[in-house]
Amino acid sequence: MHRSAQSRILVVRLASLGDLLITTPALRALRTTFPAAHIGVLTTPAGAAALRGLDSFDEVLTFDKFAFDRPADALRSLPAALGLAAELRAGRWQTLVLLHHLTTPFGIAKYAALSLGSGARRRVGLDNGRGRWFLTDSAVDRGFGVRHEADYGLDVVAVLGAHHPSDSPRLELCIAPDDDGWAAARWAEQQLGEAVLLVPGSGAFSRARRWAAERFVEVGRALLEGHGLTPLILSGLDPDEQSVARQVAADIGPAARLAPPAPGPQALGALIRRCRLVVANDSGSVHVASAVGTPVVAVYGPSNDAAWGPYPTRDPRHQVVRETLACTPCIHRGHSFGTPQGCPARTCLAILEVPTVLAAAERALAASAGVVIGAA
Repeated sequence: MHRSAQSRILVVRLASLGDLLITTPALRALRTTFPAAHIGVLTTPAGAAALRGLDSFDEVLTFDKFAFDRPADALRSLPAALGLAAELRAGRWQTLVLLHHLTTPFGIAKYAALSLGSGARRRVGLDNGRGRWFLTDSAVDRGFGVRHEADYGLDVVAVLGAHHPSDSPRLELCIAPDDDGWAAARWAEQQLGEAVLLVPGSGAFSRARRWAAERFVEVGRALLEGHGLTPLILSGLDPDEQSVARQVAADIGPAARLAPPAPGPQALGALIRRCRLVVANDSGSVHVASAVGTPVVAVYGPSNDAAWGPYPTRDPRHQVVRETLACTPCIHRGHSFGTPQGCPARTCLAILEVPTVLAAAERALAASAGVVIGAA
C-alpha cells in the first residue's frame, strides 16, 4: 500500500472501553502514514464512546459482538450478521485490519466470516497459525502477554507499512470542554483538593479481578494520612460496584468521597486527570488514567498484565502490582482464552498485601514528581 494511496481501511476491534483505548496507537499510525485514506472502525456500541472526538479515523460502525458470543446466540442473531455483511460490502472497504487474537474455534469462525464477508481484498491480522486460510497478510501472534495488546496492534498495521509518529506511543482520549465542566462541578460539590481515586470494582467482564474491598479501605486511609490525599471512590455503573464503593467510602470514614458514575469515558478522563493518583483493579479506569497522564497503580490477579497493563509499560508512573504464581495469569494465557471466572480461592489476589500496593503508590507519585525512589 503506497503512502499516498487513496484507500478505504476498516479496523475491527469489537470490544469495550479499555480495548478501544489500547487500539488508539494503531489508529494514529494508520492516520499518520496514510493521511488520504478513509479509515473506519468497526466496534461495539459501548466501545464506540471511547473514540469520540479523535481525528485518527473518519467513521465508526457499530455491531453487537456480544450477541454472537455463543453458537446458540449466533443462530438467533443471524439476520443481524447478514445485515452487517451487506453494510460492509456497500462500504467498499479495500483493506480490513483485524485486531483480535484467534483463540476458540467458534471465535475463529466468527472473525473469518466477518473478514471474508466484508468484501475487502486485503485482510490483515494477528496469526498464530489459525488464520492463514482467511487472512491475506499477518503479523506473528506469539501469545497473550508476549507483546502488550497496543504493541500487537502496531505490529498488525506495520504489515501495511504504517508506523506511529512517536517512538513512545500513548493511548488517546479526547476530553471536550463539557467533559471538563462535568468533572469541575463534581470536584466543587465534593470540596476536593488533592485526591486519590480508588476503583474497587472491575467492570462487567470479570468480577474475579477484584482485590478485597477492605484492602482498598486500608490503602485509602494510608494515602490520606501519609500524603493528605482525599480518598475518592469510583462507584461505577453496575449496582453491585456501587454497593462496594459505598461500603469502601463508609469504612474509610468521613474524609472519603464518593464519585458518581461518569456520563462517558471522556468525563471520567476529565475527573481522573484532576487526581494525583489512581489505585484500581484491572479495568477500563486503568487505561483512562494512562491516556490522561495520571499516575496509576493497577492491581492484577487472574488477568494478564503483560497484555493489558497500563501503557506504555515502561512509564514509571504506571505501576503494576501482582503476585506471580504458577497458575497466573488464568485469563488470556498463551494462545487460549482462559477462565475469566478465575479459581474459587482467588489466591493471587488473596495473598497480595496492602504494603505492596502502597509501595507501588509511592513509586508512582515519586515518578510523577520526577524523583526515583526504587525499581518498579
